[in-house]
Amino acid sequence: MAIQKSEGVTPTERLLAELCERSFLNLWSYPNPWKDDRTEFCDLIAVFEGHVFIFFDRESRQLDNTDKDPDVAWHRWKRAAIDAQIRTVRGAERYLRSGRALHLDNALTTRLPIDIDPAKMIVHKIIVAHGAVEACKAASAQNVTGSLAICYGSAEDAMTMPFIVELDRDNPVHVLDSHTLPIILGELDTVKDLTDYLDAKIEAVKKYEWLVYCGEEDLLAHYFAHFDEKKKRHFIGARDRSVNAVMVGEGEYQDFIARSAYQRKKEADRASYFWDHIIQKTAQNQLDGTLLGRPTFKPDESAIHVMAKEPRFSRRALAEHMERSIDNFPKTGGPFMRYLQLMPSYYKGTGYVFLQVKATGIGDYDNDYRPKRSLMLRIAVAAAKNKMPGLTTIVGIAIDAPKFAGDQNSEDFALLRCAEWPEEDRARADADNEPFGFFKTGKLVRKKVKNFPDPPRARPAAAKVGRNDPCPCGSGLKFKRCCLARSSRSNA
Repeated sequence: MAIQKSEGVTPTERLLAELCERSFLNLWSYPNPWKDDRTEFCDLIAVFEGHVFIFFDRESRQLDNTDKDPDVAWHRWKRAAIDAQIRTVRGAERYLRSGRALHLDNALTTRLPIDIDPAKMIVHKIIVAHGAVEACKAASAQNVTGSLAICYGSAEDAMTMPFIVELDRDNPVHVLDSHTLPIILGELDTVKDLTDYLDAKIEAVKKYEWLVYCGEEDLLAHYFAHFDEKKKRHFIGARDRSVNAVMVGEGEYQDFIARSAYQRKKEADRASYFWDHIIQKTAQNQLDGTLLGRPTFKPDESAIHVMAKEPRFSRRALAEHMERSIDNFPKTGGPFMRYLQLMPSYYKGTGYVFLQVKATGIGDYDNDYRPKRSLMLRIAVAAAKNKMPGLTTIVGIAIDAPKFAGDQNSEDFALLRCAEWPEEDRARADADNEPFGFFKTGKLVRKKVKNFPDPPRARPAAAKVGRNDPCPCGSGLKFKRCCLARSSRSNA
């Protein structure tokens, strides 16, 4: 059955929906859901495993009238665009924790297709406030971007200055604005990357008496600049445990994106969106009701759910493996050929099998060839488990070899959950694999990848070798009678 999603009602809601579809991907984000009393729940909800993201998007034009007292205009704008939405988003969280249902339409005919467990969910409350950018810029020459300053502190000592938003440390929400929304969802455009940042931020809010920053983008730059080697994660704050307050200054993000490390990351990440494309294409088929097999929204049964868990830098490595495998597929050969690769995940115990198939003379593509390719993929996935017993989750991806497929292609997926792998399963997998010989040789392809790649190493200058010097190849001959002579012959 096809699932019809809203695209957002207002222009800012449509922008939010577009950005969230990139970050959460289209199977896990839903604009304008409805409560069981036929009132709108929020402007967008995204659900992935135990994480629930509740977005409220509001625009107020109170600051457009420059004739008003700036303090009066600011407080009116803040009450409409932020304060009221904070109360509403907290009410939305209470609604979810009560276990009541959400629907995709106000007729309540289509339930939100993803189950939410109120006892296990982690709720991220996010307010997006529009209408203050130009007023922020006009208020201070130092605020060159127009982003709102944020202060998490005690209610008793709250600041009341215009364009500084005071937020409660005990029940924190996240406030973005017109400038910072595309930056945060653009730089953190996977569920893993976004949740890691929000978790680190809440950890800092709870740890420090004050967390103050001049714009959400500046806090993001601070987060990227601080990395804990032992825990292998970025963090917000200071290593000095005696510090009890953190303030991040204006312009941190602008300085950060000018660095060569950032530019290398953005260039390296370009390849990773091939991985997103595979997930989005399959997810859209599921939403349209055209996906073959047994489509499901249950995480334990969905191959593309496992794929969507990968952070950006891991997707980069996986996409590069796949593209290299496609390039390496033999250009010549018989009427039937297959090429197989086993790739690691960011998550320990997870691996991916990538199968390409070339088959000529196909008759019934959907009813004859595709089932055979799908069976071959399932056999390859089980063979991978026998090859790498430490794997507990294996995703298989099969396509027609692009070198021979032309403009049309299709994808098959297989998911094997194999924390337990009895001897009879191992023996059956070996027997099924006997005609194919999958993974009888070879090994898991591993590659060390960093979120921010190191600069390329400079090649050492080649040593000069005279014609009468010993040849560097170690033959014992003089250079003129060894490599120099061979080079001359090869160029003739």
